[in-house]
Amino acid sequence: MTFNEIKEKLSNKTVGIAGCGGLGSNTAVALARVGIGKLIIADFDVIIESNLNRQYFFFDQIGKKKSFALKENIIRVNPNCIVEAHDILLNKDNIPNIFKNCDIVIEAFDLAEMKQMIIETMLQHYSNIPLIVGSGLAGWGKFEEIAIEKNGNIYICGDRINEVSEQNPPLAPRVGIISNMQANIVLEIFLS
Repeated sequence: MTFNEIKEKLSNKTVGIAGCGGLGSNTAVALARVGIGKLIIADFDVIIESNLNRQYFFFDQIGKKKSFALKENIIRVNPNCIVEAHDILLNKDNIPNIFKNCDIVIEAFDLAEMKQMIIETMLQHYSNIPLIVGSGLAGWGKFEEIAIEKNGNIYICGDRINEVSEQNPPLAPRVGIISNMQANIVLEIFLS
């Protein structure tokens, strides 16, 4: 399949991304680069300097809302990608409405309880929509432990062990690998 054929197949697909930090920003940009038609992104946070070690933002964007800054960056990468940005704290009540028109949803939260909440919400409302989750991405090295696990329509990318903490921070290399794994699963689903 040529790149133009790939872009043609992806041009009418919509992917939702819950969280615009390390996983979400990098996955969104990877999908924009390959020609995804529409991204629905949501996050409530603002960019701080410490985010720049792993998130697809720039120094002059510090202080901006992540969802709106990410929309700007995506459009710079691919002006044909439609981006619907939401400045909102996602919860079990608003997720069904925000992601109702998505072909696939990507989970990109920091906190384990938020990950659990979106999994439960998607299973309750949209069990037929694939959900791609990141888990165990902190630290560095140990690339051989990073894997993909599939359970029904849920895909989990990461090592499922190395959770984020002050002594085990998320860093660009592992975050980049896992976010690109998430984007690659999207391609596998859409291009199969």
